[in-house]
Amino acid sequence: MTLTPTATRLLNLGHALDHMALLIFATAVTSIAPEFGFSRWEDLMPYSAGAFLLFGLGSVPAGRLGDLWGRRNMMVVFFFAMSATALLCAAAQNAWQMAAALTLLGAASSIYHPVGIPMLLQHARRPGATIGLNGLVGNLGIALAAILTGFMVKYVGWRMAFVAPALLSLACGLLFLRCSSRETESPAKRTSKARIALPPHLLARLFVVMTFAAVSSSLLFNFTTNGNGQLLRERFTGLVEDPAQLGMLLACVYAVASLAQVVVGQLIDRFALKRLYLGVVLLQIPMFLLAAHAQGWLLFGLQIGFMVAIFGAIPFTDAMIVRYVDDAIRSRVSGMRLAVSFGISSLAVYALGPAVKAAGFSSLLLAMAAIACCTAVFVLMLPGDTRGTETNPAA
Repeated sequence: MTLTPTATRLLNLGHALDHMALLIFATAVTSIAPEFGFSRWEDLMPYSAGAFLLFGLGSVPAGRLGDLWGRRNMMVVFFFAMSATALLCAAAQNAWQMAAALTLLGAASSIYHPVGIPMLLQHARRPGATIGLNGLVGNLGIALAAILTGFMVKYVGWRMAFVAPALLSLACGLLFLRCSSRETESPAKRTSKARIALPPHLLARLFVVMTFAAVSSSLLFNFTTNGNGQLLRERFTGLVEDPAQLGMLLACVYAVASLAQVVVGQLIDRFALKRLYLGVVLLQIPMFLLAAHAQGWLLFGLQIGFMVAIFGAIPFTDAMIVRYVDDAIRSRVSGMRLAVSFGISSLAVYALGPAVKAAGFSSLLLAMAAIACCTAVFVLMLPGDTRGTETNPAA
């Protein structure tokens, strides 16, 4: 199956929709909490944990169906399911209805990563660059969630922040149906091999270490993307109070940080993956330590710094999968990795509000520095790049 340029653009846009929809609630929680009878946002935040749990666990059946039933078919389901579940979020009338709707949204969003990214990469000659561009678009969705939600909350209410991406996802689904050709065979029947063949014992070690590194990285991703808005509100008190302005500041953080994935994607195609990965992860540690007690504009600069390092680490897992895993099983391998990493890291979303309420953001940022240290240890355990034998550079 060859992707048309329009289908490729829609696959990248789907990544933006995926991240944008999942983070609307975290950005608007301060406005939603009083409407649902909560005096503090920290008490409502745990109700969104189901979305991130299903975002991880749903990746297993999504990846299996992608390989066996077809990635194109699953992407059609993704666009329509995202539209329907975002509308359910907009219609929620209390915390438990919102929790149920967000959980269904998480299940719908779980389709994208194990299906959409392998679909983009199946014929990519420069996978690093492809992953980098896809990551840029996906994380711009996070930026769009911040700015869109900020303005929607201020002018038309938080419910419209869910309605807008729902309508966009519906339009994308209809267009994807028209411009993407049907697959002539399921990915599971393909014979294309991994770019680099590793011995079985090294491949098993790679999967284990890659999964543990992904868990710690996902914890950082969930803590920051769900907590950055509230961190800005707390540390900018007296400087910026307007929700639309805060949304613009947060969008600026994510937009700048997203560029890191394009740079890292280009570097992955040219340099040893392990050393590059380690260097990006090590940048996270001093940023978190310095941010723990920073205020105002200094905090804003450090927030850009640690988000650059967090977003910059994202492409490595997909790069390892395309480098070491046969195309016939990539969706299933990706699904299993996501199920473990995001299933465990959904605890970060559940614990975020209570942790901040009990200990404050300073303690949370110090804890994230410790998590980044764990990630660095896991990366050190990865097999070296020189041990494999390249078998199919264009796979």
